[in-house]
Amino acid sequence: MAAISAAMVKELRERTGLGLLDCKKALKKTDGDIDQAIEDLRKSSGMKAAKKAGRTAADGVVAVRVAEDGKYGQVVEVNSETDFVARDEAFLGFVDTVANKALADKQTDVAALMAGDLESAREALVQKIGENIGVRRIDAVDADVVGGYVHSNNRIAVLVALKGGDVELARDIAMHVAATNPQFVAPADVSEEVVAKESEIIKAQPDMAGKPEAIVEKMIGGRIKKFLSEISLSEQAFVKNPELTVGKLAAQGGAEIQSFVRYEVGDGIVVEEVDFAAEVAEQLAASK
Repeated sequence: MAAISAAMVKELRERTGLGLLDCKKALKKTDGDIDQAIEDLRKSSGMKAAKKAGRTAADGVVAVRVAEDGKYGQVVEVNSETDFVARDEAFLGFVDTVANKALADKQTDVAALMAGDLESAREALVQKIGENIGVRRIDAVDADVVGGYVHSNNRIAVLVALKGGDVELARDIAMHVAATNPQFVAPADVSEEVVAKESEIIKAQPDMAGKPEAIVEKMIGGRIKKFLSEISLSEQAFVKNPELTVGKLAAQGGAEIQSFVRYEVGDGIVVEEVDFAAEVAEQLAASK
């Protein structure tokens, strides 16, 4: 039997995307014949899809759907492993199917949504494309007026809920949220804990040293006010007209901002950095 080297395992893994041990087992069965190993592994399509489920899908796209009456909307994130697949027509078709069904069912539970035909479609797409694909999250808003916006690269999506106003106003505000990423609707929504932590940070800054307590408190107050305006949607300068805050924009349109949801592809996903050479050596040593 031919010796199975780390280089052979690496090549097979790169060509198939399968795990190290799977690749080593396949090579052992074919006496080191990489092409035959690939053929054998391709026949194991069910195994291929299952093995890919463990790979990190941190790329992908987001999608927005708003009901015809403009009072309900949903935002969905569907992940792939690479931006190349995120532009694939079959992948984007799957995203459309997921988003449309989620809206039709008013379903925000990913597991419930995917049960049945959608999960079968996902598995088939994984086998066809060769990457892990997953529906990560779904959120919804329900209000008098709902507007949505998706950035042109399909990586940022926003829904905004208004009391009063119209869909165009909501969409303008959603576009602003996509650009600036506010954390809260208004300063009143910021918790005391967040304010207290920021106050501690400001107080510890070098320019506070040696100043009288009254001056320090005044400076903290001013900086906290600025901090709140920066993280609160209603206090931010509107991107299309910096002379106007978003709160005033809404008021001029006869609206009050109730809530917003902002999705950015991969937000919060930690992608593990792997030392491939060390991983190969470790796996080969463990399997001897």
